[in-house]
Amino acid sequence: GETYQKALANAEIIIQEWIETAQELGRQIPEPKGRLVFA
Repeated sequence: GETYQKALANAEIIIQEWIETAQELGRQIPEPKGRLVFA
């Protein structure tokens, strides 16, 4: 992403799409294990 905000927005979109795909395939979605840490 060009900026931190755009990169974060792109990551959120990818995560949402991954979850939707996993649900469609009947795969188990792991529970979040806490907050993500960004360097």
